[in-house]
Amino acid sequence: MDEEEEEEEEQWLLESLRLYDDLHLFELQEPTRVIEWTGDTRICVAGYGLGRRHEVLRLRLPPRLSARESQGLCPERDFTVEHGGISERPVYQLKHVPETSLLVTSGPPDGLLQVWRMAEEETDAIKLVSTIQTAHRDERSWAKVATASAKPARVLHGLRVNDVQVTEIESGRTIFAADSESPDEIATLDFLDEATGLACSARGQLFCVDTRQPRAPLGAAAEAPIPAALGGQRWCAGVSRCPRGSAGDKPLVARLSAGGHVVLTDIRNAASPVQVAQCPVPTAGLQGGEFQSVSFAPLLSSCLAVSGFDATVQVYNTQSWGPSGRTAEPVFVHKGHLFGSTAPAGHPPLVTTHTWHPSKPRTVLSAATDGSLHVWGWSDPRGAS
Repeated sequence: MDEEEEEEEEQWLLESLRLYDDLHLFELQEPTRVIEWTGDTRICVAGYGLGRRHEVLRLRLPPRLSARESQGLCPERDFTVEHGGISERPVYQLKHVPETSLLVTSGPPDGLLQVWRMAEEETDAIKLVSTIQTAHRDERSWAKVATASAKPARVLHGLRVNDVQVTEIESGRTIFAADSESPDEIATLDFLDEATGLACSARGQLFCVDTRQPRAPLGAAAEAPIPAALGGQRWCAGVSRCPRGSAGDKPLVARLSAGGHVVLTDIRNAASPVQVAQCPVPTAGLQGGEFQSVSFAPLLSSCLAVSGFDATVQVYNTQSWGPSGRTAEPVFVHKGHLFGSTAPAGHPPLVTTHTWHPSKPRTVLSAATDGSLHVWGWSDPRGAS
């Protein structure tokens, strides 16, 4: 580390005392691109490198993060491994099936899903119990996955728009299959409720999924979803998780391009974007997109986070956004993955994923390619809410 980098890290540490309500730093044995909540105090992570076996772990967060009061700057290494298993495949996506002990994972080199069960308290094993094959077998891609609270337990999955399906996990029965001609790759799948879902293609087009019909077309949710000038970029999406009955209880979808363009859409009127903004991201993102991610804060109605372009996570207050697409300034930027990294000199880590805490409004978890895992609570003097 040169003198300039040392000064920058020292400055960040000094700012952290003022800007962070909490800051916990942790190092995993191998990098993860998944952080999945299985409760208010537990998460699952898993390795993703090609050509090797990987751990699938359930971790209990540090006890101090469960306290209600602010704890201040606190670099600690006290996550607890509660359950673990070994995957022979890289894990690019991992979803917990709500109200069960089941996990569903996916990753290259095809559309195969693996179903895992977290054992009861007397053992710490995460066991592979079954597999599910997506209809399309593309060895260059991997299936996107979504789960929801439903009985019996089911999973929404697919590689391309024309092979989206819903499968009952226990029986393996296909209960919905898309009737679509579109071969576009899927970037994001998510449930809107137990019966309906949303697919966002890598080209940025939104499709609605109604699983109450065994075989049905996926309806395009917008006639002109993406500005023509941005059509060549890779897109992903995030769905709002604001509590029902709150002021922000709208079925909002945020689409993020590899160039940092964000389009907010009310799915009830998808033809007219609600807000549009340009986030300041490195131009290298135009050629990337592997880790790009956008997510709404579940307890803050006008807040979202963007990551995957560099070693930072950017938090935005969307209240001031309009339809013009002007450059938006983040209200907070987490730069912690830049410092103390084990990455080679001149090659800073990339943030692989982030997720919001389900019950702490301003707490975010983020992971990076160097194996770092951070839990941080940010402070916004302008009061995003």
